[in-house]
Amino acid sequence: MFLLNPPTVRTLDTFSALPGKYRQARRTVWGDANQGGRAADSFLEGPVFDAQGNLYVTDIPFGRVFRVDPQGEWDLVAQWEGEPNGMKFMSPTELLITDYMNGLMVLDVTRGSLRPLLARRNTESFKGVNDLCFDSRGKLFFTDQGQTGLHDPSGRVYRLSPEGRLDLLLSNVPSPNGIVLSPDERFLFVAATRGNCVWRMPLLADGSVAKAGQFFTSYGPSGPDGLAMDEAGRLIVANPGLAYVWVLNGRAEPVEVLRGPSGHSLTNVAYGGADRRTLFVTDSTAGEILCAPMSEAGVALGQAQRFPEATTTADKAQ
Repeated sequence: MFLLNPPTVRTLDTFSALPGKYRQARRTVWGDANQGGRAADSFLEGPVFDAQGNLYVTDIPFGRVFRVDPQGEWDLVAQWEGEPNGMKFMSPTELLITDYMNGLMVLDVTRGSLRPLLARRNTESFKGVNDLCFDSRGKLFFTDQGQTGLHDPSGRVYRLSPEGRLDLLLSNVPSPNGIVLSPDERFLFVAATRGNCVWRMPLLADGSVAKAGQFFTSYGPSGPDGLAMDEAGRLIVANPGLAYVWVLNGRAEPVEVLRGPSGHSLTNVAYGGADRRTLFVTDSTAGEILCAPMSEAGVALGQAQRFPEATTTADKAQ
């Protein structure tokens, strides 16, 4: 990687850590498949903020969603037989969750109750949904990663409209993971983790896609994961294998590198705090939330219109 100007390097601070009462290290089926069989007490992902400044995160192997208040205090919102990953609010009280085991799930954070939204497409199960984002009109974009990689570059990216129409946008991604839109919503960025890169895909006016390209190339044992976007159009990329967060300008040049503890796994990012000017990062290895003040505010996240009940049957999605 050749750079005319070296990036600014900063160290992330610790915001809060999963309390001991929620930690019990053990092996899980998910950990056997995705973490080399290591025993773990958590694997935090999917950070997202509500309007009151509370941070919500998922715990994949133990099927949990936690709420962390602005003072860093933790509360268990829900736990179920699942593997929840990415989350976004689809209403002030409902989180839409990509659950690797169960598909798209909706969690009412006031009651802790769950309902399915989309478990299958035309009777075919997903490979393993991973992350999601909404545009300003309530359209949902989500990744279907499963166990894909360079050996099997068949990961998918979908778009679900508020009317229930499901479109397959990409079907050839080596491990599609984080997903985010540009501020003007003309481009969709997808982290291709096992390709160690980020793809950039134009969204055309008629709803089709064309000329998807490789925007950023990283290196190391595990490539880009969670993505975010700031109001200046800079792409924020969590890179687990390096314990870095890249801040990329419009030319995909790193202008900042935020560093976590060496050997840790920084998986996902979200903007919060006053005026969305603090970046929060999940350190999945340690069960911690890291943070750093940022010079630009994060883009305000879109929310869904309520999807029709027909969507929950999945077989009716086209």
